[in-house]
Amino acid sequence: MDVIKNWINMIWSVMQTMTVLDIIDILILSYLVYLLIKLIRETRASQLIKGIIIVLVAYAVSVLVGLKSVSYIVKSIMDVGLLAILIMFQPEIRRALEKAGRTKVGLRLFNFGENSDEKTTKWKKAIDEICDACMDLSATKTGALIVIERQTRLGEQIETGTILKARPSKELFGNIFFKDTPLHDGAVIMRDGMILAAACFLPKPQKEELINKKLGSRHRAAIGMSENSDAVIIIVSEETGQISVAENGELTRDYTKFMLNERLHEAVDPKYQEVLPFASKLRGRSKGEGKK
Repeated sequence: MDVIKNWINMIWSVMQTMTVLDIIDILILSYLVYLLIKLIRETRASQLIKGIIIVLVAYAVSVLVGLKSVSYIVKSIMDVGLLAILIMFQPEIRRALEKAGRTKVGLRLFNFGENSDEKTTKWKKAIDEICDACMDLSATKTGALIVIERQTRLGEQIETGTILKARPSKELFGNIFFKDTPLHDGAVIMRDGMILAAACFLPKPQKEELINKKLGSRHRAAIGMSENSDAVIIIVSEETGQISVAENGELTRDYTKFMLNERLHEAVDPKYQEVLPFASKLRGRSKGEGKK
């Protein structure tokens, strides 16, 4: 009972000395811990964290029992532990920082100097051509993979393909993705309303084993690209002609021409949702196909 009373008195004394800044400090720290836990749960880092906890428990037990050799070895491992964690978690840390840069706060801080009206004009005709091309490709069951670059630059993927720098048209998309042509195998990457490169290779998804086994290589590549950037990726299935869109690691399917047009305008035009606030309801698309 004395121990419980001491704990209650200690907590009460701390609460009496707390200020508004202390509360804000605790809330910020709690949110950062929440983000860290969320990041760990979504990656292979969760297994590594379990291993680190086991090492810490082993060190504590060896010190208490007096196992000098074991405690020395474990302590030596812990001395280089921080560097080892940074090396092992490098992909996760990079991905977390990229996501932070793609938040609304990050975009508003560093997205100065860009004229939204000019951006809308560049993409308006391009989106119409993409939608027309996807309808034609879908009708003939011609596989296609189109990546729309946004804030995250895709230089690494562009270097793997063939630079075109061409104005988009449904005829050009048809020629690129026509079976057995030199550029049909891979993705088209678009920047500022232009076809920048074709036959580009995209990264694999983080958890490929969790993706629906019915999805083909194009859908998997699209999910992987959407996990590694803020790009919006359009996929036309070679087997069914079905049109899908990948974004933020999620795959949405069964797009009509109208739905695809709405979705792409929403992705590249910051003013679009202000004009059509109910666009997402009109689309009525189904979610959750990517990681089931």
